[in-house]
Amino acid sequence: MVLKIFIATLCRIILNTSRRFAYPFAPVLSRGLGVELTAITSLIAANQASSLFGLFFGPVSDRLGYRLMMLSAMAMLALGMFAGGLFPFYGVILAALFLSGVGKTIFDPTIQAYASENVPFQRRGLAIGLMEYSWSATTLVGIPLIALLIDRFGWRAPFIVLGGLSLFGMIMLAIVIPRSDKKNDAHQASNSLWTAWKQLIRKRAALGAMGFAFFISAGNDNLFVVYGAWLEQSFGLSIIALGMSTGLIGLAELSGETLTAFFADHFGLKRTVFGALLLCLISYGILPLLGFTLPMALGGLFFIFLTFEFAIVTGISLSTELLPEYRATMMSGFFASAGMGRIAGALMGG
Repeated sequence: MVLKIFIATLCRIILNTSRRFAYPFAPVLSRGLGVELTAITSLIAANQASSLFGLFFGPVSDRLGYRLMMLSAMAMLALGMFAGGLFPFYGVILAALFLSGVGKTIFDPTIQAYASENVPFQRRGLAIGLMEYSWSATTLVGIPLIALLIDRFGWRAPFIVLGGLSLFGMIMLAIVIPRSDKKNDAHQASNSLWTAWKQLIRKRAALGAMGFAFFISAGNDNLFVVYGAWLEQSFGLSIIALGMSTGLIGLAELSGETLTAFFADHFGLKRTVFGALLLCLISYGILPLLGFTLPMALGGLFFIFLTFEFAIVTGISLSTELLPEYRATMMSGFFASAGMGRIAGALMGG
């Protein structure tokens, strides 16, 4: 199982990098495609909206099996990235980034459902926490490597490289996850889109987890969309310094994921979620008091993103057991709620 989690984490790094690299390199894409910057932000918005497709793909994963859906997600990503690199047109890039978003929307809840079926609940926080390293690794490793590719070979190079890595990841998944790792035939036959969602909306704990995902994500993105402007206006930070602050956020995310991986199981997932959420609320509350000097402001932001990541990753771990018979549906609902929360938070913050 360790090898499977390792390969899955590498695949998620590829997916996350493919989905996120348009954010910092939007001006580069704008110049390369010969379009306005606002056209690139539309690409990003379409990418985010793809998370809503999880409402459909979750039950499909429960029905058809996790292995098939994970391989389909990586194939979809490879197709989109290769198309974006080979055909440098705005419509193709739009489709490529949208496919990367849909691929991530399929892959994330499916791999977590798969891991949850094969890892005891007492070790669930460790397994999910380790897989979530893929998120911080995107900021700390993936995006800097994309910058090197663009600098050396041009803006189309990342699409080709990510396409090749996606294809490699798909092959590795096919090797390490055997065909026998799937739902039993009786469950597949009885499962349907409506049946899965009916079970979900009847479960109060599941609805509570989705509400948690929505509001904590809304709060985080509400800050995320304005923190750069706040630091720039309050402390006169340069673009390079702002980039370094983003690296600090990546380190905070890594720290939060580590706390989940190595402490959440020991203290209990439910208790840990409440504790992490309380710390997150406190960190938001004291941030205005820390805005007088740059080190204090950066320290406040670090603590916010650390506690947020600690809370959300532990919440993911807990949610994997709320609806055991429809794990992928549950996790798709969780991530769709988080996606809607991010959209709402960004609109409120902007």
